[in-house]
Amino acid sequence: MAIDWQQLSEQYREAYVADLTTLVGIDSARDDSKATTDYPLGPGPAKALIAFLGLAERDGFKVKNLDNLVGYVEFGEGDETLAILGHADTMPGGKGWHTDPFTLTKKDGNLYGRGTSDDKGPALAAYYGLKMMKDQGIKPTKKIRFIIGTDEESDWTGMHHYLDLEPAPTLGFSPDAEFPLINGEKGNVTFESHFAGANGGSVTLREFDAGLRENMVPRDAEATVETADADQLVADFKTFLDQAPVTGTVEADAAGLHFQVIGKAAHGMEPKNGINAGTYLASFLTAYDFGGDAEDFLALLANQLHDDSRAHKLGIAFNDKIMGDLTMNVGIMTFTADKGGLINTNFRYPTGIGAAEILVGLQKATEMMNVEIKQDREMVPHYVDPSDPIVTTLMDVYRQQTGDLDAQPEVVGGGTYGRLMKRGVAFGALFPGTKDTMHQADEFQPEDDLIKAMSIYGQATYELTK
Repeated sequence: MAIDWQQLSEQYREAYVADLTTLVGIDSARDDSKATTDYPLGPGPAKALIAFLGLAERDGFKVKNLDNLVGYVEFGEGDETLAILGHADTMPGGKGWHTDPFTLTKKDGNLYGRGTSDDKGPALAAYYGLKMMKDQGIKPTKKIRFIIGTDEESDWTGMHHYLDLEPAPTLGFSPDAEFPLINGEKGNVTFESHFAGANGGSVTLREFDAGLRENMVPRDAEATVETADADQLVADFKTFLDQAPVTGTVEADAAGLHFQVIGKAAHGMEPKNGINAGTYLASFLTAYDFGGDAEDFLALLANQLHDDSRAHKLGIAFNDKIMGDLTMNVGIMTFTADKGGLINTNFRYPTGIGAAEILVGLQKATEMMNVEIKQDREMVPHYVDPSDPIVTTLMDVYRQQTGDLDAQPEVVGGGTYGRLMKRGVAFGALFPGTKDTMHQADEFQPEDDLIKAMSIYGQATYELTK
């Protein structure tokens, strides 16, 4: 069947933007503090899932909601299943926006809002690719399941729930990254360093707070400090701000000095793209006489973790010629006097190194400190051979529709649902040359790019199931 997918996708532009407006309007960040039986990850993720499935029901698809944790849209029949894996949850809105993060805003050809780039915009474009097939009367030779998770940005609870209840897909793609195609993803492991809350010096750290998620470079950091020499710290802080790539304020009241630092948020898979407000604030404070656990907390941040995304100071810098560098993001930093502290470090690592070696580096860095290190979830590296038909077919469609005949598959540090399938890859929707604003304030995606992605997804799904 000869279909002009690009021309066809233009006919769906208005409807697509209307549906994306609905999805972006739902704050779907996971919030365990609001979890209930009906909303196991908080109301936002479930409401976004229900809205997504509602669009598909409206369009005549078979849908199924698995306990408000994950759901799927099904189309076609066959012995083999092609899976398209997206997610309806987002990062928290965060600070620093020039528009309302939960109102889809058009400006200069771009669509702004939390989820426009990660992953509501791309996932909806992939869904519309499926809808175009259905509307054209195409009957695929494989069963297609468009699966929608609800906590891709945290523990993947929803997708693991799917795998507990449904057969595991072996073939498919996730529209949750960038074009042309990602056939390899680094390993991913998180460690938490726990501190007691004692102070012991002439300066007291009452509170320290930075970061929202492990896979997000913190834009904001705050600390409250008690000192008898407030004037000197205030003067020193102003000098620090003149020299550092951050902005900030300091205010004094009866509780002490309140410091605030603003850096730049970025996706944790490449910390170089952000400016970590938390480690910068720690690098300023560590020069003063805190003592005890507070001293250790600030010293680890400032001396071993600050401005070192390749973990040279930990002695675990590593590079693989296919997968590239090991990277480290310091995502969450909290300390409360008497109650204790936490430093969350997320590592993306290539083949050739693993969690055991990373733990050794952290242990050596903290061997003189009263610290307990705990390992959180781990995902090992994932790689699909470039000659696999899932790769060659998708690359052919991308090259045909974009004219970029030199495009090649890539390996990245991000973790997508694609790695859940033995022959799973990540495919779009960020085009080369488009600014990456995932996990950042003012997240956006060009409207034309999303419509182009819809066209690519339509043809790609058709080619994989004809």
